[in-house]
Amino acid sequence: MIGQRKNKLKLDWIVISLYFILVGFGVGNILSSSISGEEIYLFDLTKLYGKQFIYVFISLFIGFIAMSIDVKFYERFSSLFYLISILLLICLFFFGKRVNGALSWFPIGSFNLQPSEFVKITVALAVSKYISDYQTDLRRITDQAKLFLIILIPILIIILQNDTGSSIVFFSLFLVLYREGISQNYIKSIFAIIILSIITLKFSFLTSSIFAIISTIIYYFFKGKTKNKIIKIIGVSVLCLATCYTTNYSYNNILKNHQKNYIKVWLNLEKDPLKIKKMEKTILYNINESKKAISSGGLTGKGYLKGTRTMGNFVPAQHSDYIFSTVGEEWGFLGSVFIILLYTLLILRILYLSEHQKNKFSRVYGYSTASILFIHFLINIGMVLGLTPTIGIPLPFLSYGGSSLIAFTILLFVFLRLDANKINEW
Repeated sequence: MIGQRKNKLKLDWIVISLYFILVGFGVGNILSSSISGEEIYLFDLTKLYGKQFIYVFISLFIGFIAMSIDVKFYERFSSLFYLISILLLICLFFFGKRVNGALSWFPIGSFNLQPSEFVKITVALAVSKYISDYQTDLRRITDQAKLFLIILIPILIIILQNDTGSSIVFFSLFLVLYREGISQNYIKSIFAIIILSIITLKFSFLTSSIFAIISTIIYYFFKGKTKNKIIKIIGVSVLCLATCYTTNYSYNNILKNHQKNYIKVWLNLEKDPLKIKKMEKTILYNINESKKAISSGGLTGKGYLKGTRTMGNFVPAQHSDYIFSTVGEEWGFLGSVFIILLYTLLILRILYLSEHQKNKFSRVYGYSTASILFIHFLINIGMVLGLTPTIGIPLPFLSYGGSSLIAFTILLFVFLRLDANKINEW
């Protein structure tokens, strides 16, 4: 079970250094966003920064255990980990605690555990195991269907628990499948669904339907010679119309009011001045205050522990989902760019290491790790800037929260362990 000592010396210290910088920056900004001028005691467990400091030590302890375990253990028991995590998600329906409308937490004393954060790890392991199995051929429809089920089962369960944000993260794994040779038509279909859904919501069902049909005809017209071109045009057009209708119906009959409001804010759908004014005091409040905090930072920021909006708690959830607004106010544009560069370097480094793996399981897991971190990074910062819908997912390593920090640490450190073993796979 315990890995050979020589492998411990071959850990990628670039990734480890980036991890520690981000975690340290996170603790510092959580401290800034959770005090109001009082004296600071780093281990004060009544304060958010004190709890986060403890979470860092717990994460490192568990992370180093994850790096000491033999790599074959992860591959051998990945299916078991996946099944256990699915059972935990199902148990939430019976023993879970509802927070902000989402049934996503197990109350354990004063600590709340969010299983969906850890399911990302087990799904990444299960996907890696299935793709690396010598019997799996991604050109076969049956194998593709089984792989999609591995990803879609937790998505459906989490959606039923009203935690849409966490469910969206799993779709990032389709980028991994594309890397492993699955038909690019799936990626095209996902983007087409997103675009058609946006057009349907922004304009109308009729407009999106006409756009879909014309686009399909033009696509196949310029594609050149294609067998059964007319049948394909009709088939794709029907699927596009079904997407437009489903989007329209879901928005009007299935989505709850707060979910509709998030979409209205993102796509600027609301035109009634009275309703807009009301939304500015509710759903728009977080985004507006976040933008004000970031813009007030200017080029170099107001300085650490000197952010007036941060210290005044103007932005709700500034220690968690909106932690980047604290960065923007206190560290300014340059500090924000620095954090973005750190994430970019981390993700690119993981992709580089993944591409150089000799074992397919390790390569797929590495790409899964990079994809999960990327979608969190992209959506969270986009959300704080008002560029993406508000769906409430943390910024990896920076946002407050024990479950997210521990889960992201395990996700990353398991990959570090797999990468450290590649010298023995020649």
